This record gives sequence, C-alpha cells and structure tokens, in this order.
Amino acid sequence: MEIFMKLALENMTKSTELEEVYQDTASNLLVAVCRHSWHRVTQHLETEVLTGIFPHRSLLYVMGILTADRTSCPWVPRHPQPPSASRPVYMNSSLLPSQGEKLFNQAEKECWDEQLTKKETNSYKSSEAGRGQQTKAVRAVSGRRGLRGWWRSPCTGRAQPSPLQPGPSPSTQIAVKSVQFLNTDVWSKELLWALNKPDQTHCEQPPEKAFLFLYYGLILQAEENSIMVRTHLRTLLETSHQWSKQREGIALTVGLAAARHLDHVWAVLEQFGRSAPIKRSLHNLSPKTSEDLHWKWATSTLLLAYGQMAVKAKAHILPWVDNILSRMIFYFHGSTWDETLKQSFLSAILMLVEAVSRNEGAHSYEFSQLPQLLECLMALMGEEPQDTLCTSTREQTIHIVSSLCKLRPPLDSEKKSRVLSTCLHSVLALPLLDVLEKHTCVFLEPPNVQTLYSKTSEALDQMLQTLITQSPTADELHFLLSHLYVWLVSEKAHERQRAVHICTALLKFLSHNQYLDPTEDFKQIGQLMGMLGILCQDPDRATQLSSLQGLGHLYQLLLHLRAEASKVEALSPEQLSQASKDEAPLWSSGDQKATLSTAQKVTLSKDGIFQRGSSQVIKEAMKQLTSAELSHLIWTTIDGLGSRSTFRAQAAANMLLTVIQEHGAELETVANLGQAIHLQLCSVRLPQAKKNALHAITLLARNHTPELVATFLDFSIPLDSHAFQMWRALGAEQPVSRWVLAVLLALLRERPLPIEASDSSPQPKEKTYLRSLAAMNTLHELQITHEFRKAVQEAYPQLLLAHLTQIHYTLELSLPTGPQPGRQAPEAATSSPQRTSLESLKSLLSSTGHWQEFAHLELQGTWELFSAIPTYLQGVRLLARAMVLNHCRQIKAVLSQLLPTLQSQEERERKVAILILTEFLYSPALLEVLSKQDVLDVLAQSLRDPNPEVRVLSLQGLGNVLFHPEKGSLLHAQLPPLLNGFFQNSEPVVEHVMGTVSDVLHRLGACGAGVQSLSIAINARSFFNDERDRVRAAAMALFGDLVAAMAGREPSSLRTQVYQSMVPLLLHLKDHCPAVVMQAKFTFYRCAVLLHWPLQHTLFCSLAWERGLSARHFLWTCLMTHSQEKSSIHLAQALSYLQSPHRHMKTWAALFIGYTVCYHPQAVSQTVNDADTKLLLCTFEDLKKDQEAGIREFATKQFSFLQEVAARPQ
Repeated sequence: MEIFMKLALENMTKSTELEEVYQDTASNLLVAVCRHSWHRVTQHLETEVLTGIFPHRSLLYVMGILTADRTSCPWVPRHPQPPSASRPVYMNSSLLPSQGEKLFNQAEKECWDEQLTKKETNSYKSSEAGRGQQTKAVRAVSGRRGLRGWWRSPCTGRAQPSPLQPGPSPSTQIAVKSVQFLNTDVWSKELLWALNKPDQTHCEQPPEKAFLFLYYGLILQAEENSIMVRTHLRTLLETSHQWSKQREGIALTVGLAAARHLDHVWAVLEQFGRSAPIKRSLHNLSPKTSEDLHWKWATSTLLLAYGQMAVKAKAHILPWVDNILSRMIFYFHGSTWDETLKQSFLSAILMLVEAVSRNEGAHSYEFSQLPQLLECLMALMGEEPQDTLCTSTREQTIHIVSSLCKLRPPLDSEKKSRVLSTCLHSVLALPLLDVLEKHTCVFLEPPNVQTLYSKTSEALDQMLQTLITQSPTADELHFLLSHLYVWLVSEKAHERQRAVHICTALLKFLSHNQYLDPTEDFKQIGQLMGMLGILCQDPDRATQLSSLQGLGHLYQLLLHLRAEASKVEALSPEQLSQASKDEAPLWSSGDQKATLSTAQKVTLSKDGIFQRGSSQVIKEAMKQLTSAELSHLIWTTIDGLGSRSTFRAQAAANMLLTVIQEHGAELETVANLGQAIHLQLCSVRLPQAKKNALHAITLLARNHTPELVATFLDFSIPLDSHAFQMWRALGAEQPVSRWVLAVLLALLRERPLPIEASDSSPQPKEKTYLRSLAAMNTLHELQITHEFRKAVQEAYPQLLLAHLTQIHYTLELSLPTGPQPGRQAPEAATSSPQRTSLESLKSLLSSTGHWQEFAHLELQGTWELFSAIPTYLQGVRLLARAMVLNHCRQIKAVLSQLLPTLQSQEERERKVAILILTEFLYSPALLEVLSKQDVLDVLAQSLRDPNPEVRVLSLQGLGNVLFHPEKGSLLHAQLPPLLNGFFQNSEPVVEHVMGTVSDVLHRLGACGAGVQSLSIAINARSFFNDERDRVRAAAMALFGDLVAAMAGREPSSLRTQVYQSMVPLLLHLKDHCPAVVMQAKFTFYRCAVLLHWPLQHTLFCSLAWERGLSARHFLWTCLMTHSQEKSSIHLAQALSYLQSPHRHMKTWAALFIGYTVCYHPQAVSQTVNDADTKLLLCTFEDLKKDQEAGIREFATKQFSFLQEVAARPQ
C-alpha cells in the first residue's frame, strides 16, 4: 500500500502533456489505496490541506471523490468514453468501484461525511453569549491535531467517533482550522480563482470544484467574524452566474454559511438582490453584452441560495420561511422567465418545502405566504406548453403542491379547486404519448416521455391521496371527484382513460387504507358509481378495464364502510365512548391503517368482484347503496342520456334501465326523475338508447304511477313529441294504463275556477286549474294510442261524462274575459282550452268505435253548440239523442255512471247527468238497468236540486211518454193540424211548425208516427225546392227526423219516398244556403242508413269533409249502385234541376247526368228526349267555361259525346 500511495502522491501534481487526465489517473490510484488504508490517506489529505498553501487540484479531486454518493461516483460516465475536447474523462473508471458498488463501508463513510458536513454546533445561537461559547470551543479544537476522541471499530479496525468522548470531529477541525486562511490574501484569491475557473464542460462539474464549494461553505460556517463572512459571500456572489453548476455551487456555499450565520447571509442576499446588476437582469429580455450574459441568471442563484438556506438551517428556518417565500415570489413575478429560472425556482421551493416538512414544529406553524406561493405555482403550471412534455416541471410542481397541502393554513375550497383544476388540466389534457414523443425528435438527447408522464401521473395520484388524507371526509372525497368528472366525460378517449386511471388509483388507496368515517353520509358515491359504470362500456379497452377495477375497489370500500357502520350502530353509547379512548379506533382517520377483520378478508377473497363483468359488478355494488346514493346514481345516468357521445348515451340508457329493474320500487323523488328524463329525451339520438329510457319509465310506472302522472302533466301543455312518447311508455303495460287513466280522470275532475272567474277563495288554486287543463290535453292525445286503446274502451262512460263536463268548465273559464278586442265571440270561444276539450270529445267518439254518434253530431254541425254556454245543453242533448237513435252499446254503462254523478257537488256535472238521463228515457236499454219506479225516484229527487236548470230538466223527464203512454195518442192527434201549418206564407211560422213536428216525432219515441209517416214524408218532400232557405232546411231536417224515427219499422211506402228524395238531397249539397247544405248531408246520410247501404263510414266521410269531383262521383256511385232499378227516376229528377236558377246546383245536376250517360247509357236513351238533349248540350257548353279545370275537361268530353249521340240516326 505504501508503494502505491507514494506512486500516487508523486504523480498527482506532475505536469504532462496529458494535463489533468494524467493527474486524475494518479488521484484515482490514491482513492483506490484509500479503500484499503482509509486512515492514512485521510490523515495525509488533512495535512496537505492545512499547510497554508492552497491545495493542489488533485488533492481537492480526491476529497471530492470521497464526498461523492455512497453507492457510486456521480462524475464517472455511465458508459466511459475516450477523452475528447468536448467531453474529458475526469478519472480512470477502472480504478473506481463499479455502479452500485460502495467506495467505503458504512462506518468509513459516516466518518468522512461527518468530517466534511457536520457543523460545529447543533443549534443556531442568536445571542452574543452563545456566540462567545462557540468561539471558545472552536479555538480549543483548533489547537489540537490528530484523532483524539476517536475509537477503533472492533469490526473494521478503523477509527470512529467515540461515544464516550463527544466533541467536534476531525473533519470539523479541517474546516475550523482553515478559517485562518480566509485572512490570507493569496489563499483567498486562489480559492476564488479555482471557483471561477471555466470548466471544460458545463454539463458536469469536476469533483474538485464540487468539493471546493462545499469546503468553502464549511469554512464560512466556522468563521466567527460576521464581517468576514459577509465580505466573502459578497465577493462570491459577484462572480459569474452564467453556468448552472456554478450557480448550484454558489448556492451550496451560501447555504452552508447560513447554517450558523443566518442573519448575515440573509442580509447579504437582500443587499445583492437590490444591486444594480440584479435589477438590470430582471428586466433584460435579451442580453446584448458579455456583462449582461454574466448576470442573466443571477436570480437563479438567489433562488437556489434561499433553498439551500432552508435545507442547512434546519430547525431554525421556520421563522424565516415567510420571508424566504416572499423573496422567491418577488423574483417569480419580477423575472423574465426561461427554463433555467423555472427549474431554479422549482428546485428552491422543493428544498424549502422538504426542509419545512422534516421539521417537527411545521404542522403547528402557520405560513402566511402559502396562498401566494400556490398562485405562482399555478401560473407556472398554466404556462407549460400543452402539446409537449419534455421536462419534469409538472411533476415537480405537483410534488410541491402535495407538500404544501400538509402545511397550515389549509387551503380554502376556492384555492383548492383552482389547484385541482390546473393540475388536472395540465396533465390530462396532454396529447397522446405517441404525439408527445414526436415533439422530442428535435432534441439531441430526447427525454423519455413515457417515464416523464408516468412520474407526473404518480405525482398527481399522490396529491389527491394527500388531500383526502388531510381531510378524510365524505365532502372532501366528493370535492376531489367532482374535479375529475369533467374529464371522465371528455370526448377524447385518452383523456377519459387517464382520468379513470387516476380515479381508480384514489379508490384503491381508500379501499386499502380506510381513512373514511363510515358514519358519514356518502350519498355522492352514487354519482361516482354511475360515472364508472358508464365508462365500463367505453370503446377504449383500457378505459373499460380501469373502470371495472375502479368499480371493484369502490365495492370493497362500500363493503367496509357498511360493515363498520353496522358495528357502530350496534354499539351502546358507553361502548362508543370507550372505543374512542382505545388505541385502535373503529376506523382510521390519520396515518394508521385500519385492518379488515378475518371474516371481511375471506368475504373479499371469495367474492371475486374483479373477475365479474361490468353489469354483475354494478348490480352487486348497487346493493350496498342507500336510497340517497341510489338516487344520485340514477341522476348520473339521466345526465348521461343527453351526452353527445353515442357510446355514453347508450351506456347511460342501459345503466338507467338496469337500476330501475333492480331498485325501481324503492326509489324516492320519482317525479323529479321523470321530469329529468323528459328534458334529456330530446337529446337522445340513438333509437336503442331512447327505447331503454322509455322502458325505464314503463318499469317505474308499476310502483309510482300517480307521481309520474302528476309530473308529466307539468310539461303536457302543449304536449310535445317527447312528452307524448313518455305518456305512451307510461301506459305500455295494460294494468298501468288503466291506472294512468284513473289518475288523469281524478285530476280532470279537480276544476277550481281561477281568480278571474271566482272570488270565493282568497287564494286561487292555479296549479290545480292548470292540471285539469293538462289532464284534458293529455287525454285528448292518449285516446288514439295503441297503448291506451283497451283502457279507453273500458273507461268510456267515465271519459264521456268527464269530457262533457270539462267542456262546460272551459266555457266557464272564458266567460269573464268575453271576446278579445278585434275578435268576435265565436272566435274567442274556440281558443285553446275550449277547442282542446271539444277535440278530445271528438277523438273519444271516433277512436272507440262510436263513429255513428260522431257522424250525427258532425253532419248536424252540433260541435258549434258546445262553443257557448247558452247552446251547450242542446249539444249534450243531441249527443245523448244520437246514442239512443244509433242504439249505442254503452248506454247501460253510461247509465250506471249517471246515478252517482247526480249526487256530485258540481252543478255542471249534475246538469250533464240529468240531461243525458232524460234523453235515455227513449232507449229500450234504460229499463234493463233501472225500473220505471227507480227512474221516477231519481227524477223526483232531482226536483229538489238547488240548480233551477236541473229541476226543469227533471220535470221534463217526468212528463215523458214512458211514464204516460196515453200521451202518444194525444200527440198523434196533433199531427194533421200541424201538417196544415206547412202552407203558411210566413217563413218563420212554417219553420217553427216543421220543428214542432220533429219534436213530436222525438217525443213519441218508440210509438213512432205510424200511418201518418207517409203524409209527413210527402209534405216534407214537397218543400225541398221551396224558394225560402229556412223552409228548405226545415223540411229536410223533418224528413231526416222522420226517417230516423221510423228506422226498423218503416212501411214500404216510406221507403219509396226515401228513394225519391235521394237525388234532390244529393243535388242540394250544392245549395247556396249553408243551412240547407248541412241538412241535405245529414238527411242523405240518414236515408242511406235506413236503406242499409254498405260503406256507411266512407259515405259519412265523403259527405262531411271531401270536396271536388272525386267526392261527387263517389256519391253518385253509391246512389246508382244501390238503386239501379230506379235510375230512370233519378235521371228524370236530375234533368228537372237543369232549369234551376242556382248555378252550382245546375252544374251538379249536369255532372250527375254526365256520369249517368257514361255508365248507364240505356237509361239515358229511355228517358232523355230531344229537348232534354238540347238542354244538356247548352249546359255542358256553359260548363266548358267553368273555373275548375276538372269540370271544364269533363264538360268538354260530355259535350262531344252528346253531339255524337244526337247525330246518330234513331
């Protein structure tokens, strides 16, 4: 060893053409010797350093190697390269330990570390007395040399500090003994020269220089003269700050000096920060001179120096933290930022935060500058380019934030929200890793993007875990997750994948470390389950798997919380109090980890939740949810229905259906859920998703029909297509559809008048008023749907009476306002509520197969009677009369509903009931339900009704021929004189007499007109062509009433009269008087019914609504097909109308004859003479000029055909 040591020492200072490479090789030999003779080498090094001559760089090189990392030397290249101008080799790596191999054993390294890093005192002395005691100790140590106070290790045989003789170590003696050299001008200048000597490469710092900064700092630390310390620090700070290793070394020296001279170091840094060069560097965007470049990054040195101060000062730093932070924040806001300053700032903050975190008193200390520091960090994070990831800035920032969250004061919700939002956006919004890697191709040494992102993501996980650990509450968990939700619904697959990974990591942390209090309310957990459940159907496979894992961890967490909560509930107050005093709590709210019981562990292991599919996991997890949590789960799925993402909308619909299937019966606030589904339904584009959502409504309706009906009514005025679909879904199941109708009818019957129409109540029930109208509007639409068809048929009697009463109610609502300005009363009467109620009655009749009654009312123009209160009862009377005349099969059922309705509290209902009952007295079905005596009793009781109209109608019913058969003969006796009254000159008188005869025919009921029917028919027909409009209309109405009254028992002579009336009635469809046209239609239809024509419904539709030649041709076809043997008579009747002064009737007659000429030429040849032919030719000549193109074309063809026929020889 002696030979090798001598060889090394001789060559370490030799100057050769290889320069430093040769010296470093020799130094490496000494380092190798040191491994075998540590004591001799270190003693020699100490002797050489303390000679008073500034040490040769080789000695500093060796000491730098000895102070390197324990496991390896940082200056050894990982892959040794040959020397070059750009990258020198500092040592022969073959002489040094390989990577991972220790240079010294543990005892030797501790001795050397202590020798170079241990400070003279363990606490900062601020008083002069304390400083004086330090001086004495230092001087005492300075006078001694050697290894006094050390002992030889029995294991290694080497010297170690003696536990029995505490005191300063020899390493401290080196620094303390070197203090004297600070006063030596030559030594100090050589020191500064060595520190400022340019390195051959600025990427790696030579070991000798790294040691020199450390050595200098220890010397300043041991120096007692504060003036001397300030002078040297100022001189050091005035050197170049251009290179990063230089700045780090200066900061280390400053930090070591601050371990003992904190006040003075602070003063020097403050003075340096206010110097002119620093002020210039703060605002100098682009350095123009070498001097500017010299000072460009001086701010970086200051930041690092403040960080080193915090690290070296240790326990004394707490009172200084706010001051240091304020200076860092000042330089943050005042500097022109680049990557160098950014990294220096983060490094300095990291050093400060780590130093504070290691201090036991930090958690009881409140730092006022933390909010401002967080603002700086968030600004720094926000300025990171969002399309690249080339540095560890994000990772460092998030680590700092995690540490700051442990300090006081705690962050308020607003600041914490900004921190979470900024950090999540900075990380999750990054492009795909493949894209990020493409951006690194411009670098000579591209960073490992995958590693950078993994570390950054881990830092983000750690931050969330820190936040929940600091405040392990349900509200805090929801707060954290709420910032993740926006990313879980991102349209970008990789952002969803990253967010769900973070969420899963947090849930895993919570499931393995039970920090949460099981007695808290975790209702928001349902939202999380909904989000993860939807993501289990994400198109991205990685997101699916991660979401499924998250659900598994959530399930385990819920199992634990429910199990612990049940334990707490089972304990008595005394047991709870005792448990709180025990060392092992029921759950962990801090650093302690709660352990699962053996039974719970067995349950989890056997459950295999992570091996199940997503739907099974969701079903199992839902079993652990409370009703409030389940409600949040459903709300989440409903929100997902409106997503623009197709997979998300479909997944939300599937999950909604699953939840309703499993827990629909136990849900609360179903009304709000139904309303929310309606709002989202308009956004659902996928047919299957919409089908599932509607099916969920169907399932909900099984147990919550009244709530859903009441809710749906709120958005049923008007009823849009989506609401209509929901109503149909509500009644998709037959038992529920009956219940829906029952609820709607109950709501329909709640008919309070609004404040304008009723002042009996101080506060109007506006909600009920609107609901009644909404129920009417809904019934109007549902009556025609397939889902409600059977239920509507069954509830027809109740619906009929409810609709009739509702019409009266809507008329009452419109009465106070009267006609609106600029409008007539009839228009006002047909406004929305009245119109809808009437249309609802129409749809009820037509959709339930009661089209005959509908035809009677339509062809008579009865609907107009329902538009005003004075004529309303007449409309109801005609409806009931139509039911009797058409032998409606629902009369018995309606009668069973009438009797309780007569006892109703509403006058309008009693009026409708008594009116219908008096008309049903003419129906044979009445006596199948009630006896005559029962009917008499009901009518007699109604005579005492408070409403005079009800009493009058009851009295009229008591006078019915049913109870007084003798009235039949009396009425028959009145018919002859009434028929004579037809020939009065006064049009009103004749009209009135004909109306009286119609009324007599109605009152005769089943008795009928008997033999007088022929006389009535002949007399009535004789007035079909009367010049007086009202007489013609009355005559046709009378003829129709006669036909209806004699239907089923009409004599053959009456049928002949009916046949002879068909052509006049048909031609009068084009009468100039609307009243005549209406009566002609109705009577023609009645005659067709009497004659038992087929296609009666089609005939009714043609008469009621169709116009044009097609409708006329159909009517002509019906007539000629079913009375072909009387075609000559019909043709003759039509020929007589060619002389009519009314142009439209004349045209219609010509068309009739034209059709007959085409299809029945034989009848024409037998009936038409030359005069008739000439008349036809003239008529068709005129029709060739008609305004309607179809008539002109038809007339042209007929004219040509008749000319040919007339030209043929007889």
